[in-house]
Amino acid sequence: MLKAVILVGGPLKGTRFRPLSLDIPKPLFPVAGLPIIQHHIRACVSVKDLKEILLIGYYPAKDLTEFIQSMIQEYKINIRYLQEFMALGTAGGMYHFRDQIRSGNPEAFFVMNGDVCADFPLVEMLDFHKSRGQNALITVMATEATRQQACNYGCIVRDKETNEITHYVEKPSTFVSTLVNCGVYVFSLEIFQMMAEIFNRKNQEYYNCEDAMNGSAEESGRIRLEQEVLGPLAGTGRAFVMSTTKWWSQLKTAGSAIYANRHYLQLYKSLNPELLKTDTDAKTLPDVYIHPTAFVHATAVLGPNVTIAANATIGPGARIKESIVLEGAVIGEHSLVLHSIIGRRSQIGAWARVEGTPNDPNPNKPFAKMDNLPLFNNLGRLNPSITILGCSVSVPGEVVLLNSIVLPYKELTRSFKNEIIL
Repeated sequence: MLKAVILVGGPLKGTRFRPLSLDIPKPLFPVAGLPIIQHHIRACVSVKDLKEILLIGYYPAKDLTEFIQSMIQEYKINIRYLQEFMALGTAGGMYHFRDQIRSGNPEAFFVMNGDVCADFPLVEMLDFHKSRGQNALITVMATEATRQQACNYGCIVRDKETNEITHYVEKPSTFVSTLVNCGVYVFSLEIFQMMAEIFNRKNQEYYNCEDAMNGSAEESGRIRLEQEVLGPLAGTGRAFVMSTTKWWSQLKTAGSAIYANRHYLQLYKSLNPELLKTDTDAKTLPDVYIHPTAFVHATAVLGPNVTIAANATIGPGARIKESIVLEGAVIGEHSLVLHSIIGRRSQIGAWARVEGTPNDPNPNKPFAKMDNLPLFNNLGRLNPSITILGCSVSVPGEVVLLNSIVLPYKELTRSFKNEIIL
């Protein structure tokens, strides 16, 4: 028997994903027509003997209840949300709910970060983990990155013959390795013995009032998987890495959603082609996902890489490319939407132009990943990125909106370029 744990974080996380996470928890933001963590759940259900999926985070339970119920009905699998009483770190939540994970005595369990998108090779990872024998505590999924970008991730040094992790550094200040941690793991239950040692040591430090934590009770309960578990396990012969060449990306910023959208749509072609079927006479350039309840006028042109969510309306002659149109949004006639995310219930008038700048990985560099740039550059100017409209934004007709971010409930009256409209 197997289990899976999805780490969903909480409302204090995902700030770089704003304004898209202002009206919906980041794990439920739809990419390629499905909430981000539904892609994780779909991958888990494909694993034989996986009986339960546990979501761990500190979002209020009411934010996820409806989603979890719909997932249980759709996939006929046990799914539960375990709410942390505070942010416990990437491993602290697992240790806090260790009895829930160990219940039923699973032979192993998957752990997946909720902010990664990938063609998850879970079956291959499990087979790899089993092949390492009883000594293996953890198998880490890894991928190659460029030398410059690797320092933004957890870097892994391995023995190429045994795939044992010999050294691990989270976001090093100097170059360590181009092999980076993908945030997807297979654990054996014995990992909780190590977590217990870490937890007891930190509590002992707290009660001894040592300066290491300045007497912080909150810090004594937090366990960081990468720094406090993976790092010490490296070189012990109990941590292994499985490298994959399949697509993988982090979903840190709103701009990365367009990139993830494209790859999930491409995966649909081989795994779920029925999701790309459209009942519309409009011209579509692959790949396009249109929700059955959306209305698309026959003279509109969509694609490539376009997702139209439920109850959205696309008017006559509209052109949409490399964009996500969220639930209930209205795109007026003959308007143009490029490299943008249109928020829920937002309205774009006729003959308007909403356009952003793509920030995809450099196609000329092998293994290049997305650069999750900050909002502003060193000169204090807005970095060019996709255009984002929060929920219920109104863009009048014949207005041009370029490389801008609009917060929810704004009514624009003129054109904007390279601005954040508060």
